Amino acid sequence: MKYSLDSKKVASATREWLAKRNVRVEEIAELAMFLQKDYIPGLTLEECVENVERVLEKREVQNAILTGIQLDILCERGELFAPLQEMVKNDEGLYGVDEILALSIVNIYGTIGYTNFGYIDKLKPGVLQRLNDKHDGFIHTFLDDIVGAIAAAASSRIAHARTATLPPESEAEPAPAL
Repeated sequence: MKYSLDSKKVASATREWLAKRNVRVEEIAELAMFLQKDYIPGLTLEECVENVERVLEKREVQNAILTGIQLDILCERGELFAPLQEMVKNDEGLYGVDEILALSIVNIYGTIGYTNFGYIDKLKPGVLQRLNDKHDGFIHTFLDDIVGAIAAAASSRIAHARTATLPPESEAEPAPAL
């Protein structure tokens, strides 16, 4: 029989695994809001949730989520081979594969996502701070970058959509003086 993957099962599994790892769409949307609130007048959390949902519909994103979560879980169980086990467990700074997997998500919506991802990865606001806590018994070496990448992609999607509807700079309100 010819192999055929059920896309609905992949999407469902992705949602289930995010929930099992205690990550909510609203938390990712809050990150997208954090990234775009200063640039998009009238941006709402509901709009951010909608854009996160659209990002999560992409198969490339689902693949990255499922792969990253599985690697984190295998590491929690001590089932990766040395020295990979130690590198993932300690989120080794020079490892970088976790960021590379996340960049496959960021790439979907263009270069704005790259800068947003770098910024949010450095600051680690909101859910990213929790996912980076090394004292809770969970390993989120891959998931923290994936969540940041989803938020960065959603914020890029918002920027592309909303910038097209903003008035030209000459008609926009002037920026406040510093």
